[in-house]
Formats: sequence, C-alpha cells, structure tokens
Amino acid sequence: MEKHKERKIKCCKKKINVIIIAVLAILLVSAFSYIGIERYNEKKNEENMNIFKNGAQYGYEQAIIEIANIAVKCEAVPLNIRNNTINMIAVDCLKQQAQ
Repeated sequence: MEKHKERKIKCCKKKINVIIIAVLAILLVSAFSYIGIERYNEKKNEENMNIFKNGAQYGYEQAIIEIANIAVKCEAVPLNIRNNTINMIAVDCLKQQAQ
C-alpha cells in the first residue's frame, strides 16, 4: 500500500511539474511576443513620424518657392499671419519702379 501511495504521489508531482513548465513556457512566449509587438509598433510609429516630418518640410519648401516665384514677377503676394495680412514683393521690383 505504501509503495502504491508513493507511486501516486510521484506521478502527481510529475504531472504538476509538467503543468508548471508548460505554464511558464506559455508565459515566456507571451512575454517575448508582447515585447516584439511593442518594438515593431515603436519602429512603425517612428517611421510614420519621419514621413510626416519630411512631408511637412517639403510643404514648407514648396510654399516658399511659390511665394518667391510670384514675388519675382513683381506681383504682390498676400501673406496671412494670424490676423494680419501683409503684401510681399521682391525688392528688385521696388528698385525698378523707383528708377
């Protein structure tokens, strides 16, 4: 009887050890997956922010180029800054008109 009980206890301990190892393995895989997904999301957000910044920079450059192209033709370029509007024109045009 004693040996039978000992075998049952050993069998139960082995099952418990297997269950614990399986749970720990699942937790480890879950942790690595979570970390991997977080790193991927951070990288993707960084890429999107860089795309946004580059787009904004390109937009600013194009706006300045457009203003300069109009001003060089001796046309006034209205610029709205907050609630104020100013008319911009190339200085060379003013010199030509003064002559």
